[in-house]
Amino acid sequence: MITTPEQHAVDNAITSRRSVRAFLPTPVARADIEAILSVASRAPSGSNTQPWKVYVLTGEIRQRLSQRILDAYLDPQQAAQHKEEYDYYPREWVSPYVDRRRKVGWDLYALLGLTRDNKAGMQAQHGRNYAFFDAPVGLIFTIDRVMEQGSWLDYGMFLQSVMVAARARGLDTCPQAAFTQFHRVIADTLQIPDGEQLVCGMALGHADGSKVENTLATERAPVSEFARFLD
Repeated sequence: MITTPEQHAVDNAITSRRSVRAFLPTPVARADIEAILSVASRAPSGSNTQPWKVYVLTGEIRQRLSQRILDAYLDPQQAAQHKEEYDYYPREWVSPYVDRRRKVGWDLYALLGLTRDNKAGMQAQHGRNYAFFDAPVGLIFTIDRVMEQGSWLDYGMFLQSVMVAARARGLDTCPQAAFTQFHRVIADTLQIPDGEQLVCGMALGHADGSKVENTLATERAPVSEFARFLD
């Protein structure tokens, strides 16, 4: 099958997307951020409800939010008081999902030289989520609490569109569910209305190619494993 330049460009933007965990301080122009969000807003949503809301954080506010979350995260007593509002992961892990999760975790830690007994090192690495992995742009996504499960499915398509549009512009991202534990800190810092619920965060910027964690290559199951073709 012959691939057209248009197909190649789209396929490359999708397949080159990865979760980058170390960014350069290089600023991202506001015009580029607005263009990414404008393109992503074309994501489908039931009855064109468009349930997404986005807080774009740069400069002092990004740093202040990161510091407030890190202060809570690194204090065991404070951290214990912060719970997620929704279950992102299953309450009971089964194969093959638990196997995939463990593999990507240990592959990352191996690259960073972190062994299973280095709890402090693993905690510090996880804490880098809250600094948006040093990306110059942090995105916080919320949804109105009145919206139901279908709108959350729509939201996933919007998030994917943000990441693909970023790749088309030579930028990288890391979607981050880690922020959900600290939704109260985020709501207070950003003055988010009570009627909105935190969905996730996302780092946006230029990948730091010198960092070993950005060499992580995750595996994908072949089509034959998850698709059935019925005649």
